[in-house]
Formats: sequence, structure tokens, C-alpha cells
Amino acid sequence: QTAREESWDSLHYSEASNASSREEASEEANVEALRSPPAFLTVGDVQRAIHPLRATADRVGQQVERFAESLDRLGSKKQHKFENNCYRLLPLVAEYEAIASRTVDRLRKVYAPAKLNKSLKTFKRKSRSSNDRSMPIHIHEDGDEVGMSNTTIEDLHQWEQEKQTWRLLSLMLQAEYPTKEALPLDTCYNGKAKRPASRGSTHLYSSEHDLWQTFLAEDDVAWEQHTVLEWLKRSAESSGDEIETVVEDLEQASERGAGLNPQGWLFSRLEIKRHKVLRVWPKPLDPNSPGMDTSLVNPDRTKRLVCQLDPDVFSRQGRSLSEEDVFFERAQWRACWEMLRRGRSWETIREWCQSRKDGWRALCMYGDARTSEHGTWQSKILWRRICLKAAKLGGIDEYERAVYGVLGGDLSTAEMVARGCDDFLFAHYNSYLLRSFDSFLEKKFVSINGSIRPSAPNGFQGMSAAQVVDKMLQTESFETESKNPLKSLQASLISKRFGLFVREQGRKWAQLENIEVKSKIMDKPEPQSAKPTFAADFTLESYDFLRILTHMIFIFQELEPDIYESSAAQNIVVAYVDYLGKAGKQQLLPLYASRLPAARAIHCMARQLPFITDSGERNITAELMRQYKMDVKAVLNLQLILILMDMQEPEAENINDYPRPVILDYDYKNDRPKSMRPVKRGFIGRSINGDEQDVLNAFEWFLLLDGLWQETMKSGTILYQYLLESGRLAAARQLSKTVTFSIISLNKTEKLLGRSIDIANSQNTSEDEYNDDHGMRRSTRSRSNQVRRRRRSSSKRMYQAEREILLGYSETFLDFENLMVALDALENWKEIEVQVKNIGDPRHAKSWKKEIQTAHDAVVASMQPLLYGWLQHPADDAEARAIKKIKIGYLPEMILAYNSVLQYAGHVLSREILLQCMDLAATVAAENSDLSEVFVRAGRMSELVDSMAIASKSILCAQEKGQKAGRKWKKVNGASMDIWNVRASSS
Repeated sequence: QTAREESWDSLHYSEASNASSREEASEEANVEALRSPPAFLTVGDVQRAIHPLRATADRVGQQVERFAESLDRLGSKKQHKFENNCYRLLPLVAEYEAIASRTVDRLRKVYAPAKLNKSLKTFKRKSRSSNDRSMPIHIHEDGDEVGMSNTTIEDLHQWEQEKQTWRLLSLMLQAEYPTKEALPLDTCYNGKAKRPASRGSTHLYSSEHDLWQTFLAEDDVAWEQHTVLEWLKRSAESSGDEIETVVEDLEQASERGAGLNPQGWLFSRLEIKRHKVLRVWPKPLDPNSPGMDTSLVNPDRTKRLVCQLDPDVFSRQGRSLSEEDVFFERAQWRACWEMLRRGRSWETIREWCQSRKDGWRALCMYGDARTSEHGTWQSKILWRRICLKAAKLGGIDEYERAVYGVLGGDLSTAEMVARGCDDFLFAHYNSYLLRSFDSFLEKKFVSINGSIRPSAPNGFQGMSAAQVVDKMLQTESFETESKNPLKSLQASLISKRFGLFVREQGRKWAQLENIEVKSKIMDKPEPQSAKPTFAADFTLESYDFLRILTHMIFIFQELEPDIYESSAAQNIVVAYVDYLGKAGKQQLLPLYASRLPAARAIHCMARQLPFITDSGERNITAELMRQYKMDVKAVLNLQLILILMDMQEPEAENINDYPRPVILDYDYKNDRPKSMRPVKRGFIGRSINGDEQDVLNAFEWFLLLDGLWQETMKSGTILYQYLLESGRLAAARQLSKTVTFSIISLNKTEKLLGRSIDIANSQNTSEDEYNDDHGMRRSTRSRSNQVRRRRRSSSKRMYQAEREILLGYSETFLDFENLMVALDALENWKEIEVQVKNIGDPRHAKSWKKEIQTAHDAVVASMQPLLYGWLQHPADDAEARAIKKIKIGYLPEMILAYNSVLQYAGHVLSREILLQCMDLAATVAAENSDLSEVFVRAGRMSELVDSMAIASKSILCAQEKGQKAGRKWKKVNGASMDIWNVRASSS
């Protein structure tokens, strides 16, 4: 737990450092813009190159880490399991909502003016298109009108929707998995979402408010509908525009200037007054008076104007208001609809109406069982029936009908003004809830008088949540909005089909991952003919949606672990882990991967570890994997296997084919016949591709594990085998330099042998180290040292035995490393040879001879392990077959190259070096050596014979020149050179 907390502290510190760096960069931006671009890459450029999604992670870095930290706290409380109880999960959901809420507040401070400007233009378009009353209004915004980047506005909309989604999740969890514990106020709208308790026995004289509370307490479906309805209202209130903004276009059309004029129907009133003055009429105008139909008309003389100013005059008289007053009336009803849609209290509506001297509108809306605690249920039933009648008969505007439809529970009129998915759901849930309440009253009081019988049929059910959502998804007008990922997610929560949603999106994500190339993190799903229910329109770059969906999966897993462990659900989590890795959030990877099933968690982490190259990050990640109870050993083994599988060539290799490294220059042309081929320049190469670097990084992870000596040596041997068989010599050389046997030994022997040593050193050196470590000190006290000496002797024997065991496991690995050291020495030799030939200045002969001598000595030293007992101790039959191929493929070529180096050095440095060619021939032909068999199996014995013949001729020529110059051969290791003194007879 301490290490985990330290990990979070380091993440917070890193985020603070990044924020400080971004602030400093922002302050210097104006100055830097005037300067020329830098000539060198900055640290930020390098980081962005390493982590291609670093910019995305920085944008939401704090949110990503806070989500992870909250999830970590949930995981640490697994001992407090409650089946089908959401109590423990609600604070987590509330914290996620709080993160989104704080982000929304910050974005609003920056982008609120742009959003207001966009809303004004959008509502103008909507109002102009609302003349067609037969169809709902659905205008989809393109976001290009605000004169700024789409992303700035979309970020604000995205976080607003996310905030609403977390709130919806909290409410649906409480509805679907009720808890008996008292909930914190911040998880239930400060108490508003808390389900009411039954009021006990109700009777004919109970108030409608008490009956409403009882209805919600006893009917689970009604409570769920009420919960969704309240969420829809709150969402509209929190993310919607101001009422004045909504009616701004209609206000301008009413020609009253800024602010709705409180004079009511101003232009109709003026027309009535003018008509009364002209006719000298002291009483109210009578629509049946002669000439009224032709004199009191609009300027175009196409409509008759009203004669009086009571609220229902235009419907009672069948006459029209003046055009300006029509826009005014529409603005008023539009505002009333918006206030009902946002769930504002009747007191707020009354205050708004009275400020405009339209108090009668507020009285028309007084009587809703959800807001009014006064009045009997019988009178409220009659009131709802009147509202239904008003909605059906129609008024001046579709919004007036929609207002009465909402109050009376009518679906068609409220649905008519639905501009989006939320409005559609609001119309349905409001209608079903009120009609269900009427049905509840009818069943409760079956003996009520027919004159006040509710309009809803007995046992009214309406459509289920799933049916309502399906109807919404199939409505063409909402097709674009319903495909929004978060809207689609909200629909799945409302319809209680989140599991289906996860399976469909997990399948789609896997399909997107495998479109161009086969994905390394998830398999391509089998094609399905059935059309998905939730067609969320997202891409592989929808990282915010991926984050939300991943954390919701974890929340539902706490309640129904079996349902959300499908491969499709795992695909979502794996994709999010991959995003975190690309974004440079390596310390978060074990937390999320550990929540997958064991096999998938190992595979997921195995794909991510090669990209973690910093040693500090590796240590932290390894420790976190241990703390989250992951099998670190299995992860490391699998990552190496997976990368090697990725690197396999498409064609199957023939088991009888041997690797043929090209060390000698076969294109070399010389005037001298049968001259030795020189070593090819740069035959190893320097290029290492991405897969090769990944596999090298993967093996470096084994240094972090204490112990596991045998596994480390086995993995390293397999890696060398593959690189050598496939001819990837540059990667193999890099491996031999970065993860040497000495480094591995020094890292692991402290745990295995009690001290950090290189066990490849000689046995005497190891004994000296052991003796120094244990301190063969004599005691100054007067007691016998015999027992202690026996113990030391026994410990030393045990130490040597353990050392020999470790060396036995590592023989093949060491042999492969020696091979790469020799290859590197040969390539280095060739580079120095070329440089010397290019100098051509005899004055520098001493210096370049020294360089050649050093390179020659390195080649000779590195070739010795390959000539005596190389690759003769395979661990098993499979390894024996693999190393046999490598031995046959590499040894002949290297020995021929070695012979070429000796011959060149004999001519350049000292002719005595030529004698080593004969020693090489003797070594190959020795009885206890398998080198000659290797040449025979490789079919290259004739090349060896030719090479030795050329070397022998070189010795003869050198001897002849030496005799002419009066020089004598030196004895090499006490051997005589007289055999080469060949003199032809003069006769």
C-alpha cells in the first residue's frame, strides 16, 4: 500500500510539473513566435515523439489520473462486498461526476461567450424553421459559425454530457440496485432523488400530493420513470441556454426591442383602440357588429383581428392577433415550455410571468401533482382533463399545445416540439408517468363518479423503457444525435441494456483495430449479420468515451461480475490500457490490467511493457504489478514470446536450412588468382527496426526480477536463437552490449549467492571474492576457531556448487554472447583496415599499426571461445536442434573470415602471425574438435582447404623474402619453423 501511495504522489508531482511547464511555455509563446525555429529538438519534442498521445493526455491528464486514483480506492475495499447493493459504488460515481463538473466549470469560464454566440445563431435558425407546425424541429449544429475551432466548443459540450451521464448512472444504480443505507445528499440531488416512503393507508379524502408520494413508493416502474424524468429536467437546466437566449429571435420579431415588453398584446390593443376611436364606440367591440370583418383586419387584409384582449379570445372568436403580437405570444409560450422542460418550480414560473404582466399563464400551469401540494385529487383530475382538451384543440402555437400537453400527460403535442433525443424521452416519460398515476387513482378508488374519472384506461402500462429507446433510435430525425457515443450510452442506461451496449461497442472497437492490419492487442471478431441496437459513432481516437465506458464497466462488474467479463467488454478495457500506454501514463497500466481476467491481464501487460524504457518507470511498474497480484514472471515470458511471434516471417522455414551470414566480401575482385576473400565492411549493420527494439526492451525487463536465473537465461537464449537464425545481427549485437551476462550476473547473484559478482570470472577469482566477503579473520577471543573454519569450508563448498549450477544454466547464453563479441570484433577490424588504406601516409605508419594491432588482438581473443567447445551443452533436444543450425551456419564463415584477418595481419604487422593460420588448421583438424564435422555438414570444407593453401603459400613467400633479407623466423610457443625452409636442388 505504501508503494502504491508513493506512485500516486509521483503522478501528482509529475502532473504539477507538466502544468508548470505548460504555463511557462504559454508566457513565452509571444516572444518565441518572433524568433526563428530552434535548430535542435526540445525535450518536449522528444517526449511527444515517444508518446504520440501525450498532447491528449496532457489535455485531460488530471482527470485521467483522478479517475484512476478513485478506481484504486474502490479496488482496495474488495473485502466490503455487498451483493446487488450500490451503496459502496455511489460515492465513486459521485466523485467521477464531481471531476466532470469541475472541468465543465473551468471550460465555461473560457468558452461561455463563444457558446452563447453559437446558441443565438442556432436558435434563430430554429425559430425561422418552426413555421412548419406539422413537423418537430431538428436542427443539427455544425459548429463552424462561431469563428473558432470546433474542438474548443465540443470540449465543453463533451464534458457537459459526461457530467450528465455520471449523474444518470448514479440514479439508475439507485433505481435498479436499491440500498437500505442512508445515502449522502450529494448522490441524490440533495434529497430530491430519494425515493419517498409510503404514506400508509390512503383514503378518498387524501390530498393528491400524498397519493402521488404513495404512487412513487409502491410502483417501481413509476419511480424509475420519475427518476429519468427528473434527470432530463436537470440536464436541460444545467446545459441549456438562458430563457432570454431561447426567445431572443421571437422577441426581435415582435418589434419590442431588447427585453420582453410587459404590455402584453401591444399592437392588437392599438388596433382595437384605433377602431373604437374611428367608430366612436364606447363599449367593447362586438365581433358580430356590421363591418367588423372588413374593417378590423391586418395590414394585408388577409386575417381578421381579435376584438377583445382576454387570453382565449383568438380561439373563442376564431380571429387572429396582429403579426407582432403573434411573435410575442409564441415567445411567451416558448419560454413557458422551456421552464417546464427544465423542471423549474411553479413559484419561479409565476414570478417570471408576473414580471411580464401575464400572471394568468402561471395560473394555467398551477395544478401539477409533482409541484403543487394543494387541492384534492378529484379537482386535479379535472384540471388535467382540461389541459388535455386544450392541447388537442390547439392554440396559437405548437409550444402552447406542448405546455398543456405536458401538464395533461398528452404525448403527441409534447413530442411535436421535441428537438432532440432528450426532448423525445421527456415527452414519453412525462406522458406515461401522468397516465399511470391516473390509472393508479382509478384502481385505488373504483367507485368514483364518472364525471371525474381519469382519462387513462384502467391498468395503463405504456411502452417499456427499452421500447421507448428503440423508437427513439429508429426515428430518422434523431439518427445523427442518437449515434453520439454518450447519447447512445445514456440510452443504454435508461433502457437497462448496458451489457448489450458494451458487447456491441467492444465488438466494434475490435473491428476498428483490425481494419488495416491485424491488431496486436485484440483479435478480430467474427462477422455478425444482425444490426446492432446501439450504433454509437466513435473512432479509435474517441478516448474520452473510452475512459467513461471503461470505468462504467468496472462499476457494473462490482454488481454483476459474470455479465461484464465477455471478450467484448475486455476489449474496451484493453483499448483503454493501450491508450494510457501511448499517452505515457505507464504507472496506471497495472491498475487497469489487473481488473481483467488473469490470462487477458497477462497478455495486456505483456503488450505494454516493451514500450516502457525508463529504468525508474520499469521498477515502479514491476512493483505495482506485484501489488495488484499479477504474475510478473508470466507477463515477462509472454511479452518476449509475443514479440518473437510478431517478428516471424510469413513463410515457414525449412528445418534443414541453415542461416548464412555474409561476413566475407564475395563481390571482392583481385588480380591475384585464388586470393583470400576479405571481411565485408559493415556486414552486421546498424539498423534496428521497431519490433527488434521492442524485443530488446522486453528482455531488459528480466533484470528487474530477483532470482529467476534459469528463466532469464532461457529467455535470452531463445532471443539469441531467433535473432541469429533470422540474420538480425544488429539487434543481436545490441543485445550483447546492453544486457550482457556480466550485467545479469551482477544484478541477480546478490539474491542468489549473497553478494553481487560476475560468476563468469575464473573460479580462483570467485574464491577470493568469497573469502574477502566472509572475512577469514581470526578471533582475538580465547576460544577455538575450528568449528567456524569447518562452517566456512562447508559454506564455501555450497557457494561453489551453487555457482556451478548457475553457470550450467547459462552456458548457451554465454556462447551466443561470445559469438556476437567475435562478430563485432571482425566488423571493427574491417573498419580500421579501410581507414588505414585511406590514410596512405607513411609518416603515420606507427599510429595505424598500433590500431591494427589492437583490432587484431581483439579478433584473436574473441575467436578463442568459438574454437574450443562452443555450443556443446544444449539444455534439451529442441535447443540442440536450434544451436546445431546456428553452429553450421556461422562457424565456417567466421573461421574463414578469421583466417583472412590472420593473413592480412601477417603481411601488415608481423609475418609470425601467419603461423597462427597453421594453428587454426590444426585446431579444426583436432580429434577432440567438431569443427571439421561442421565444415563438412555446411559443405564448405573445400573453401577451408583453399584458404589454408593460400595461407601456406603466404608463409613460403614470407620465408623466402626473409632469407634474402637475412632475417630469421621467431619461434612461436617454442615451435620450430624449419619445416618451411624448402630449397630446391640445383642439379
